[in-house]
Amino acid sequence: MPIQYLITLKKKSMKTYIAAILFMILCPPFIQAQVKPVAGFPMLGQEAPSFTAESTQGTIQFPGDYSGKWKILFCHPADFTPVCTSEIMELAAVQDEFEKFRTQIVVLSVDPLDKHREWVKSMESFSLKGKDKVKIGFPLVSDPNLAVSHLYGMIHPGLSTSRDVRGVFIIDPENKIRAMYYYPMNVGRNTGEIERTLAALQMADKQEVLIPANWQPGGDVLLPFVKSKEEASKLVSSDDPDYYQPVWYMMYRKGKK
Repeated sequence: MPIQYLITLKKKSMKTYIAAILFMILCPPFIQAQVKPVAGFPMLGQEAPSFTAESTQGTIQFPGDYSGKWKILFCHPADFTPVCTSEIMELAAVQDEFEKFRTQIVVLSVDPLDKHREWVKSMESFSLKGKDKVKIGFPLVSDPNLAVSHLYGMIHPGLSTSRDVRGVFIIDPENKIRAMYYYPMNVGRNTGEIERTLAALQMADKQEVLIPANWQPGGDVLLPFVKSKEEASKLVSSDDPDYYQPVWYMMYRKGKK
């Protein structure tokens, strides 16, 4: 190959490289505009993605079958695993509490339906930490082709294809996503926190209040944010014993124990 041709080719490559660098420096808005969210990743306030799938309680159309109720979609990666077993059994132990909140629990896993049934039978055969044996009254949905897992954004780039399917979605009676959590595979989820979040959402909706940090049912709540001291002073009488203000932009209302 002629030397002159190689020199020309090298010059063209250098020009192309310099042009690319200049483009990235001078046109960052264009580059950023091409970056799109991961397909299927749900957002708060969005309609819950719908699916039809087989479960231990028959065919389920989610969330349509449970419209008018609150719903918890509890997703885990595999049956017969220690952390997931502890989670499902803890959910089963408090499922009556969720029924008081008019809430349907639906569990999703990538394993086949036959394996779900075997796992449920196993979990109902022994007690955990000295508690009574549980009866699992909610359905376990099978997602062997990961279709639902992708739909709810649980296959995260850089992680395993299925073992990281660990999400919790709280969905309201209008089928809107109101809260969601994602967990690593080695940390079990807290059923008490899921129940607390559900109670907080229902309280906030019903009474049009805000929920402070570490709130528990029956605890004090916050009134909606005000923009000035004058606005705050008009909300309630300063001598009303049910209300108190640590600072003008925070007004609490005492809860009922």
